[in-house]
Amino acid sequence: MLDTKEFGAALKDNGFTFYSGVPCSFLKDLINFAINHCEYIIANNEGDAVATCAGAYLGGKKSVFLCQNSGLSNAVSPLTSLNQIFKIPILGFVSLRGEPGLPDEPQHELMGKITTSMLDLMRIKWEFLSNDPSQALNQLKNANSLVEDGESFFFVVKKGTFSLEKLLTQFPNNSANRLRVEKTRSDSLPSREAALECINNAKDIDTLIFATTGKTGRELYEIEDAPNNFYMVGSMGCISPLALGLALTRNDKKVIAIDGDGSMLMRLGAITTNGYYSPSNMLHLVLDNNSYDSTGGQLTISQNVDFIGLAAAAGYSDVFYIHNLTELQERIESWKKNRGLTLLYLKIAKGSKENLGRPKIKPFEVKDRIIRFINE
Repeated sequence: MLDTKEFGAALKDNGFTFYSGVPCSFLKDLINFAINHCEYIIANNEGDAVATCAGAYLGGKKSVFLCQNSGLSNAVSPLTSLNQIFKIPILGFVSLRGEPGLPDEPQHELMGKITTSMLDLMRIKWEFLSNDPSQALNQLKNANSLVEDGESFFFVVKKGTFSLEKLLTQFPNNSANRLRVEKTRSDSLPSREAALECINNAKDIDTLIFATTGKTGRELYEIEDAPNNFYMVGSMGCISPLALGLALTRNDKKVIAIDGDGSMLMRLGAITTNGYYSPSNMLHLVLDNNSYDSTGGQLTISQNVDFIGLAAAAGYSDVFYIHNLTELQERIESWKKNRGLTLLYLKIAKGSKENLGRPKIKPFEVKDRIIRFINE
């Protein structure tokens, strides 16, 4: 058995101070150590946790992802289309519930058999974490070298690997909505391109813009390919968890996350994490055209969703229904001056121009460039 305090201290000595994940009884003691002695972000699902860790990496922190193997499937999308494509490394600890030959609950049986195969399929290097202290520290040394070379690495953790780490008293954040502005007039329904141009024009030297996957990122690229722009590809729904990770690690920057209705609905629980931690330097915009525009214009269910009410209930400081581009510009400028986690909701028109291009810069080049921008 590993002494959790000693192994956790070794993680800290190697620079791993930022953690996010979803609890598992096999990992509870390492999770307790992270909560007690490091920065631990509570995630509602494993994919959100991966994206938050990726955002922290952009901000300069080496991050650790923790999950039960049953939830590894929730993380496949960002692991394969965010971390792998953008070359953003994380250190992962995944439990081995349902280990063949050991009794466990029936829902873990299949995942116990295929956990390591899943990591192989995702081309993530991994090892079973040894319960021998000297061997485990050597494994950690090797894993750290891979992470510092830009490659993710996962430890698969068997039952009884970590010694008891008592969870210290936790004090929950009490974030709350302070201003909520509902719809008061008809929608002007600007194009997404016009809305993005308005957002882009409002940024300054300390502003970073994160655009969700699909036509949002593609249109922003055509408006201006700037070093402080991040164009998401894949990992749909992960734009606000990614922005959250960065906002929490670099409060000297202003972080704007641009969501679509479909992408936000895919990981709707992310807004509750955003609201709970409420970084004052984060602005979350939702551009809603009630459709999956980049896949043929199929309807989303956003017509029946009160995004304003949801964000307010989740603890966003300020929530505004935006009716037109003039209001959009005014609210962005107000947020830059007054801060506070803010959501701006704007209904936009369906469609985009014909022959819309795609970014010619590679995703990992976008990542390298924005990191340089952040650190200049």
